[in-house]
Amino acid sequence: MKRIYLAASVTSWLICAFTNPASSPKPVNDKPIALARQHPAQNPLVKRGEYLVGIMGCADCHAPKKLTPQGPVPDVDRFLSGYNSAIPLGTYDPNLVKTGQWVLFNGQNTAFIGPWGVSFAANLTPDATGIGSWSFGQFNKAMRQGKFKGVDNSRPLLPPMPWPNYAGMADADMKAVFAYLKSLKPISNAVPAAIPPTP
Repeated sequence: MKRIYLAASVTSWLICAFTNPASSPKPVNDKPIALARQHPAQNPLVKRGEYLVGIMGCADCHAPKKLTPQGPVPDVDRFLSGYNSAIPLGTYDPNLVKTGQWVLFNGQNTAFIGPWGVSFAANLTPDATGIGSWSFGQFNKAMRQGKFKGVDNSRPLLPPMPWPNYAGMADADMKAVFAYLKSLKPISNAVPAAIPPTP
């Protein structure tokens, strides 16, 4: 029972400590995230992040799928590694998407074709080909401002990435999601660059 109260106290403290009610940007403190990576299984920040990633449906697009008797499910061996760069995109009729009446998804649900061109689900694992070198500041900017790789003056994140849904996420939750992603198994997978629309 003491463990439950202790875990609840630590979680409450983390939420209070990392929630920033002010609208102005504050310096980013990556220390709790670094500590979370040392002991991911026991860390309440990582557990909270795992829960949030699950209910946000991140694996719907960022995890390659395996076909099972119940239908496609995320491939746990390549979990959140994005579009599998080893599999060719395949052919499609670009005229279907030019008018904006159609949007196409590949069979893995990791490549998306529409009036914006072709976008690919990013590798969210802590490998160098994913978010391995990202700071929390970059992740925060990508999720709140829709900036590619969280870099100022970069292109916007392309559909169907629903970053506007996450723009108002509590700071504590954003840090928890980042801590969880950084705790995952790194998977080397260099996702292709987006393809602009055909004229």
